[in-house]
Amino acid sequence: MTDGSQAPVRIRTLPSWLLGRAAARGHRLVAEALAQAGVRMMHHAVLCAVAEREPVSQADLGRSLRVDPKDMVAILNDLHDDGLIVRAPDPHDRRKNAVSISADGTQLLRRTQTLGDEANDQLTAALTATEREHLVRLLERIVSPVEACQTSDGTPGG
Repeated sequence: MTDGSQAPVRIRTLPSWLLGRAAARGHRLVAEALAQAGVRMMHHAVLCAVAEREPVSQADLGRSLRVDPKDMVAILNDLHDDGLIVRAPDPHDRRKNAVSISADGTQLLRRTQTLGDEANDQLTAALTATEREHLVRLLERIVSPVEACQTSDGTPGG
């Protein structure tokens, strides 16, 4: 990836351009870090969500992460096949599956969270701890109105 110095100055100073560049770099760093554990980013995100919300329905996972139901099934199949999650009938609605994290999933999640944290530390290495906290708060303010105005499938709503 080039450093973007060839882009016109006007473009290089736009918040949208800078956020896009930072996001692309962050995505690359985290994806490379998670690959060390043989995990893809969306699989890591789903495993995090399962650990935080278990037992959770497949549908609720998809909505919370804005993942298409067909894609969510494929991700959960991968995680299940690797022994990282457990599917069981939902105690409140036996027609649905409730997903929980397995002991192996918990162990892998600890490792991938460490790898992800290290990648984010690398991303923000030029910042002090205070600057990083401030950056996170600013980004949350930028992202919050967008998320509040989207439907569960990520399309604009209101």
